Formats: sequence, C-alpha cells, structure tokens
Amino acid sequence: MRALITGIAGFVGAHLAEAIRAETDWEVWGAVIGSVERASAISGVRILTTDLREPEQARVLVEAAQPDWVFHLAAQAYVPQSWADPWDTYQTNIRSQLNLLDAMSRLGLQPRILVVSSNEVYGYAHPGDLPLNENAPLRPNSPYSVSKLAQDFMGLQYFLDRQMSIIRVRPFNHIGPRQNERFVAPSFAKQIVEIERGRREPVLRLGNMAAQRDFTDVRDMVRAYIQGIQKGEPGDVYNIGTGTARSVREMLDIMLASTPMTIAEEIDPAKIRPSDTPISYADPSKFKRQTGWEPRISFQQTCVDILNDWRSRIP
Repeated sequence: MRALITGIAGFVGAHLAEAIRAETDWEVWGAVIGSVERASAISGVRILTTDLREPEQARVLVEAAQPDWVFHLAAQAYVPQSWADPWDTYQTNIRSQLNLLDAMSRLGLQPRILVVSSNEVYGYAHPGDLPLNENAPLRPNSPYSVSKLAQDFMGLQYFLDRQMSIIRVRPFNHIGPRQNERFVAPSFAKQIVEIERGRREPVLRLGNMAAQRDFTDVRDMVRAYIQGIQKGEPGDVYNIGTGTARSVREMLDIMLASTPMTIAEEIDPAKIRPSDTPISYADPSKFKRQTGWEPRISFQQTCVDILNDWRSRIP
C-alpha cells in the first residue's frame, strides 16, 4: 500500500510521515514545494518537488505516486498571514486541492483521500454552540477560515459528483515539537529558551492571553489522521480534538513553571489578531465512535516537550 502526503515537509506532514513509517508497512511518498532538505531527513520516504498550484505538476505527482491513501496537508496555515495577503492563501489552499483532486479524477485513480479542513470554519462560536459538533453554525472570520471551508466543501463536492472516497476532518488546534515559531506555543518556548541562554532581555512579548482553544498534541493528531483515513466514512466530516478548552495563559504558566528564570511579560499589539474567537473546543464524539481514537499525550507534557525541543535547538 502506498501513502502520498502533500506538504510532507511541514510541521504536521513530517510527524505524519514518521508515524506512518513506525505504525504501518505502507510505502510513503511526499510532495514538497521548494527545498526538500527538511523532508529528506525522514528515512524511507520518496520526495517529489511539486507546486500543486500548477495543474500539470499535480498530474505528474499523482501519476508517478499512484497512491492508495492521500493525506492532503499542503496549505498556507498561518492565520495572520491570510489577512496580510488573502489572495495568496486562497490560491494556495483552494487551487492546490482543486488541482490534486481533479488530477486523480481525470486519471481514474481511486485512493482514499483525507481532506484536512480546520476548526477555524466555525469561526466566532456562540456560547450555546459549545462544544462544537459537526452541525454547528459555520461563521468563518478570516481569509484562512474561508479557504479551509472551500477545501472542506470541495471535498464533499468531489465525493458527490465524482464518487471519490473522500473523508473530511476538522482538526482543532494542534501543537508539539518542531512547530514554526510564528505560532503561539513555540513562540513562548523560543522566547523562554533565548532568555535562559542570555540571548534576549527577560521580557516575554505576548498576544491575547485570554483565548481558549482545544489543543491536541500533533503526535496524537497524526494518529487520528491515520485512523480517520482507514475507518472514516467517505463523504462524512469529523471534528478532531480533546473536547477540552485550555487558555493560552495556562500554556504559558506550564512553561514558566519549567524554567528557573524570572521573566516579565509585555503585550505586543502586533500579536493581536484583527478578529479573534474567545473560546472554541470540539465535540469529538462522532470521530471517536467511528475510529476508536483517543488522545494519549497530556497538555502539560506537550508544553514541556515544546520547551525542551527549543532547548535542543538553541545552543
């Protein structure tokens, strides 16, 4: 059996490739745009340089890979960047998936496909909507969330009119080692470690500390993807999360409790989003019933692992 991971060089893609190699006997192929250096560190993976925004490159990729499983992770995933350049996010996220699905349809391939949407499609959640199940109102409040909603419904469309075996998932926030420092958890961890190493003044630059999110360890999330693509019902959609809201403040407090340094805090206006959701967390019961998946790694362990990851990176 052969698995194709688009965006294999990204945070989630690399963890997913490692999990597939460890837990299955599948052959793994990966698509990256630009440098293959990060992806080439994953042993036993065949890497193809592909810009999915180009239809012909998408066709060449799927014709070469001939996959049985497709995990479509390639995307512009940073919400603030979607406000800075909305069209780039729309083009990258929507057109790339369109070209990928269209290429497989035209070639007559019939793999199982995991389309990765996002909890961001629910946008501003009203208190009565919580916890968010798959039937909650969709109120996308950023260009990123609009792009993920388009990907989500495009997956449904290709299931309905092309009879493709597409399972859609809406993962809630996932964090863990090796995540890009633009995101909140690695931003905290990197700043703390730089302070420990004497590389910056002992002041943390912070954004909205009151926000509450459903944080899942990326290593648990990629297990969910593997189970979801095998056991999910084609045409259906599933929320993936822990079912618990944790504040950004709690995340930082766990990290601060793991350092001997005395550190001050300062709000950085540049880290405040134009539009933010106060609280969001999943009702993952449908996915758990369908697949038997449960998260294994505690929130506290994840936060400490992220901090230690940066300690290993910064000499």
